[in-house]
Amino acid sequence: MRLIGLPFLALALASCAPTVAQETAPAPSLHQRLMTLDTHLDTPVWFSNPHWKFGDRHDWRTDLAQVDLGRMETGALDGGMFVIYTRQGPLTPQGFADAKAFALKRLDEIHQTIAAYPSRIEPVTTADQAVRANKAGLRFAFISIENSYPLGEDLSLLQKFYDGGVRMAGPVHSKDNQFADSATGTATWKGLSPLGRKWVAEMNRLGMVIDGSHSSDATFDQMLDLSKVPIILSHSGPKAMWDHNRNIDDDRIRKLAAKGGAVCMNSVFLTKMTYTAERNRLSDLADNIATLSAAEQAKLTADIRKLDETAPVQDTDFETFMRNLLHLLKVAGPDHVCIGADWDGGGGVRGFEDITALPKVTERLVAAGYSEADIAKIWSGNVLRILRAADAAKGG
Repeated sequence: MRLIGLPFLALALASCAPTVAQETAPAPSLHQRLMTLDTHLDTPVWFSNPHWKFGDRHDWRTDLAQVDLGRMETGALDGGMFVIYTRQGPLTPQGFADAKAFALKRLDEIHQTIAAYPSRIEPVTTADQAVRANKAGLRFAFISIENSYPLGEDLSLLQKFYDGGVRMAGPVHSKDNQFADSATGTATWKGLSPLGRKWVAEMNRLGMVIDGSHSSDATFDQMLDLSKVPIILSHSGPKAMWDHNRNIDDDRIRKLAAKGGAVCMNSVFLTKMTYTAERNRLSDLADNIATLSAAEQAKLTADIRKLDETAPVQDTDFETFMRNLLHLLKVAGPDHVCIGADWDGGGGVRGFEDITALPKVTERLVAAGYSEADIAKIWSGNVLRILRAADAAKGG
């Protein structure tokens, strides 16, 4: 037998071997394959900051933000509800007017910021649009309202926000307002006000999802009873694990599930919240960070991160978050649980500091025995189902 020459042999072997790309390209992880969605992203608080860009990839160690397109594109998060949050103010004509102007300005900022990256993220208003964007390799952005205070006493403004792309809203935030009692309020109305009951009906008519987070127990009970479609808790946790008014008890979790709703696991109110004088001082500065120079912002960030090491607001970790999530799943079942960690609104604990840690949630759910189908529901399926239900019932 004639021997093949070495150069020819090397060429023949090379032609049969897999390419380098074939050898090194890893198979997508389960987390990468799933469509992931967080129901409460307070990230628009950064959109007016001239020294911060949503399209960049920041690091939580040197930047206060927890969400940006750079980190979303690592596969940690495909999309979610970008929030119009308005601080509660006086229930006066001037208070309502100021809040309306602020909320509409924030809505514009969300649209402008998302529109600046058309090849990377897409604004969406329906579940089907979100699915299409995800399949096309784009992130997606829904818009929600935290605190309907900016509506004043004019419910026709809900239509204006709906026309502007808003598809989810909660009636109240940290204090009672013209619509309802807050979980941390003083029970002004013993639940919904008369105007609040009309707010529920208008939300149903428009096809907007009702968000019960921050609502008092009585407000939650009445919204659950009055709404013709399932409601959601966009960022709440189980009271059985930490007894705080912002959390929800097991009996109400079961009632929410029985009516087709879902509770999205928060990463706040997992344990005692500690606000020192220094924390409050720095938080006040952070509320107006857009007015600071780049150097002042860097110093503020460093001061806050230093304080986080010695006096964190929540002295707890990722394991606590997972115990709470697994409790919700035990009580409600995987058809009625979702994720809303309150990123950029106070969320995050040790080992779960920003959205780059989200794949760990999927890993732990697999370890706990949940199937891929169940985890897909938790990450987006349940929220998409509720969005579809609200949209299908609109006008009724």
